[in-house]
Amino acid sequence: MKKVKITVLKTTFQDDLAREYGVDGLGPCPMHRPGEVYFGDYAKPAGLCDEAWKAIYQYAFALAHGAPEKLWYYGDWMKTPGTAICSCNDGIRPVIFKLEATDEEATPPAAP
Repeated sequence: MKKVKITVLKTTFQDDLAREYGVDGLGPCPMHRPGEVYFGDYAKPAGLCDEAWKAIYQYAFALAHGAPEKLWYYGDWMKTPGTAICSCNDGIRPVIFKLEATDEEATPPAAP
């Protein structure tokens, strides 16, 4: 299993949805900033939002295990092998992540 590089590309904010459904004063996600980098392997990287990890984990897992390009929706999704663009599941203020396969080996968790 390889490590997966996770980069925060952008934070977004849906003003119309926030006005209709959000609490007063809601703004873009306070958890992440563009340019932040994390490395995922067997567990959620320290500092990465729990909900974001739940939303992107399946892609990180596939990339960590060497998913070939053809597995990304039969070649009609990503043009760069070993890369995925994903977002967290916050519909009002989603954060967009770039996941990239690396050649760095992941370290298995220590046995209890």
